[in-house]
Amino acid sequence: MFLSDFSIKRPVATVVIILGLMGLGLLALTKLRVNEIPDVDQPVLAIEIPYPGASPETVEREIINRIEKPLQSISGVYEIRSTAKDSSAAIVIVFTFRKNLVEAADEVRGAISTVRYKLPVEMREPVIRRRDPGAYPIMDLALSSTSQGHAEISRLAEDVLADKFRGVDGVSQVTVTGALKRELSVLLRADRLRQYNVSVAEVVAAVRSQNTTAPVGRIVGPLHDQNIRLVGRIEAPADFAQIIVRRSGDEVVRLGQLAGTADGFAELQSFSVRNAHPNVSLAVTKAREASTVSVAERVRKLVAEVNTTLPPGTKLEITRDGGLDAKANLDNVIHALTLGAALTIFVVYVFLNSWRSTLITALSLPTSAITAFIAVWLCGFTLNLMTLLGLSLAIGVLIDDAIVVRENIVRHLEAGADRITAASKGTAEIGLAVAATTFSIVAIFIPVAFMPDVAGEWFRPFALTVACSVLVSLYISFTLDPMLSAYWGDPAGHHGRERKGLSHLLQRFNAWFDHQADRYGSVIAWALHHRRWMALAAVGSLAGAIALHHFFGGSSFLPKQDAGMVAIEVRTPSSASLAYSRLKIEKAAELARTLPETKATNSLVNPGGGRVYVDLGKSTERRRSASEIAVELRGLMARLVGAEYVVLDDLNNGARKPVQIQFYGLEARKLLAITNEYMDRLRKVPGAVDVGLSEQAPKEELQIELHRGLASALGISVNDTAQALRVAFAGVEVGDWVDPTGEARDVAVRLHPDDRVDAGNIERLPIAVGGAGMVVPLSQVATVTMGEGPAQIQHLGGKRMIAVSANAQGRSSGEVTADALKLAKQMEFPPGYGVELGGAGKDQKEVFGAMTTALVMGVLLMYLILVVQFGSFTAPMAVMLSLPLSLIGVVLALLVTGGTLNLMSFIGVIMLMGLVAKNAILLLDAARRREAQGMDREAALMEAGRARLRPILMTTFALIAGMVPVAVGLGEGGEFYRPLAIAIIGGTITATLLTLLVVPAFYDSIEIARDRMFAKFRRRMATGNPIVAFMQTAAEAVLALTMVRGLYRALTGAGQRSGQRSAQGQAAS
Repeated sequence: MFLSDFSIKRPVATVVIILGLMGLGLLALTKLRVNEIPDVDQPVLAIEIPYPGASPETVEREIINRIEKPLQSISGVYEIRSTAKDSSAAIVIVFTFRKNLVEAADEVRGAISTVRYKLPVEMREPVIRRRDPGAYPIMDLALSSTSQGHAEISRLAEDVLADKFRGVDGVSQVTVTGALKRELSVLLRADRLRQYNVSVAEVVAAVRSQNTTAPVGRIVGPLHDQNIRLVGRIEAPADFAQIIVRRSGDEVVRLGQLAGTADGFAELQSFSVRNAHPNVSLAVTKAREASTVSVAERVRKLVAEVNTTLPPGTKLEITRDGGLDAKANLDNVIHALTLGAALTIFVVYVFLNSWRSTLITALSLPTSAITAFIAVWLCGFTLNLMTLLGLSLAIGVLIDDAIVVRENIVRHLEAGADRITAASKGTAEIGLAVAATTFSIVAIFIPVAFMPDVAGEWFRPFALTVACSVLVSLYISFTLDPMLSAYWGDPAGHHGRERKGLSHLLQRFNAWFDHQADRYGSVIAWALHHRRWMALAAVGSLAGAIALHHFFGGSSFLPKQDAGMVAIEVRTPSSASLAYSRLKIEKAAELARTLPETKATNSLVNPGGGRVYVDLGKSTERRRSASEIAVELRGLMARLVGAEYVVLDDLNNGARKPVQIQFYGLEARKLLAITNEYMDRLRKVPGAVDVGLSEQAPKEELQIELHRGLASALGISVNDTAQALRVAFAGVEVGDWVDPTGEARDVAVRLHPDDRVDAGNIERLPIAVGGAGMVVPLSQVATVTMGEGPAQIQHLGGKRMIAVSANAQGRSSGEVTADALKLAKQMEFPPGYGVELGGAGKDQKEVFGAMTTALVMGVLLMYLILVVQFGSFTAPMAVMLSLPLSLIGVVLALLVTGGTLNLMSFIGVIMLMGLVAKNAILLLDAARRREAQGMDREAALMEAGRARLRPILMTTFALIAGMVPVAVGLGEGGEFYRPLAIAIIGGTITATLLTLLVVPAFYDSIEIARDRMFAKFRRRMATGNPIVAFMQTAAEAVLALTMVRGLYRALTGAGQRSGQRSAQGQAAS
């Protein structure tokens, strides 16, 4: 071979090339950014539309229904999800992956502009944001104090800390939540408005017109110009009281007579609490091109500096550190690589019993791994979850090629060849087979790298990392291995020397192994003479494994991971206040703090409920897992009343329940009735717990019906009434005010909190009579009644949607989801209503479908590579038929370890396809070489089995040794990768045992059938039309491959035997 011969003839050049590649690999490694997830340019736009004071039904009717239709006409839209809430609308548009987001944003703005004239004037302008998974919060900070109040720490966070962290290199955004927003509040008193006959609209107009600063022109002189600016902005809060609201003759009504002004804070809509103390949270988001680990390290240093300058009793804590998580993942992979490499090298030493051979082979691990970083850097990837996964998977594979090459060189040395000759001939003899095995693995992963849409973007770094790693290992095995074997291999006669100690034991082991290899040739002969039994055993084992998985196995999208945190989702009654929500959420946090594992609790409180994050610390520092703690926590939450409490222990699914069934329809009440009926049924499904709706119960609302005739007579319009109500109860911003620190603060006008307590306040609200300069209470022109309305309205694809979700306990989420979907489809729906899968179940279906397609394409591509390698279309079929046998071990291993078929174990199955083929290729390549030399097929298979048993078992044990550290799952987050290694180990063991017997039998049967087919074709061609002969023979081949012919023969044979027995019985009688 060119590469091996060049490396042997030019050893210095070979060393320089390899050292240069390693140097470039180390340089590339220093330039790689370390992130948690791959850089995925996901085509998603989010539209936020504030509509102050509007109910969810109003938001749906006046905004969402009008905007959704033009949005659906945009090309490339995959899905539209809309949510109508109190005072706001949120629309998420997911595009197909090839959609240009810049063009998409322009098209969205254009679509909204076409219906802008139909939208309410009180609505604020839509804000369109791009959702970028690469720009995500990497650190969460909490500012709390025992000596300062909420107001002081809010100002500290907003005015000082946020600006400091924004100045950190690599930080793109700092979001402050839970802070009090400073504003100047104008709080109107309803009784004084009635007393002075002043309407709300007059107050708003007066404040807006008398608190402004504007340029009004310029003076142009002969030598210089001067700008003119009207200074009308009010300087002090007390001056607002002097604003004239109405002037009638000598009578002047000032704002101070109607309202109080306060330099305070806006009304809270949400806040956060840490360990029962109010705090202000800061979420630090990195720039897309920045490294998570580097940015987190800078933020960590700044936090330490800030804490030294804070007042006593005030501290800034890190509640979540994505940089440490990413670094922990990297460290886990490095530890697994190191330990796996050590075990792999030990396996090599056991079989070769030579420290030189072991070192020559072991050098392929660091050289291949380091050089592979060049490809990772050139492809523009980062060190993230998927690239690290690829490196973890390649632990036991990188050394395989070197093992096979070195073992063959050693075999030539033992046969008496000198080192240079053994290195050259040994590499050349095995070269094509090794190349075919490597290209087979590459063929499996290339289609994975080019899967469509989001799945392809996520798996491309993983697949290309594996492919590049094994290609580099192939190059190293064809250059470094033969070169070192030729000049630094074992000396002559090394194999026959007397050994001592461990080497003596290994020498005895290898002698015993050689004896077993000879016996293996006899086993192959037995298998070739019992081909039907071997086929029956293989098919039966596979069918049994499939049945075991169907009845006892489970599936899920992602493996369960102990993230060191569980969440308690709290949902309060829809009409509950913010204070009520805080009371219920803090009660849940108080119970969570009674657990011995709890380090801290962080609560996020909203009017409709909130969430408590329970920090459990590292999984390696406690006895119980997060799942076990969650079971106890559910028992504690069962004591609480007045709210709905759901414990989420698996945060891999985005802190949501894994089982989600979506119902859609036209009318809200009918849809709610359907979902409530379904919930009652779902609670009876085994394993389904915490069953709940995505929608809250209908919320109480006060409905105002205007007496149009009387109102028209008084000159009161519906719009005037709506404006007065919105200002009074929702509040409206009427300008800004610059405080003494130089910061611009909003000026908001609304009723005093004491005048916004009950329905009576609404009835007494003064409404201006058109053109009369007087007001009347709202109760004179309208009727106020109590009703109910939805707390939130969700749309999916333009239709109303309500999701029923549940947690899975005692069964896998895939099993519970399958039963839940089956139960939903058994229900009868009215026209226009339906059901579909959502959440993690939908993600699992889409990703698994794409991966299955990629797997099939990879197997077909592997078949074409083997056709080229063997020079035959039939010989590779024996390899293809052996591939499904790896599934037997996968099922058994997952059942024994309590695992499920999830994303990680599926990746293990994909890898197994290449690994199983590797063993079969080595065996059949040697057999076909011997057949080409004139040896009988059975003798060739027996001889090939004896010669290739050692490299096959060496690579198998090396792979298992490399996967053992990953399968054990030591370290934080190790359980995420564990199913992958378990699937590979289980599948490799059973596939190796079966393929060593089944592949020779399959190959012999296929080749015999091929010889018979060609003989039949030649006979038909000699007696008839060649085209007809070809078509008949091809049809028989297709029927044979699809097993239709074999089934027909079995049935007809059984019928003939039954007829013969019947005839014999009649003859005997």
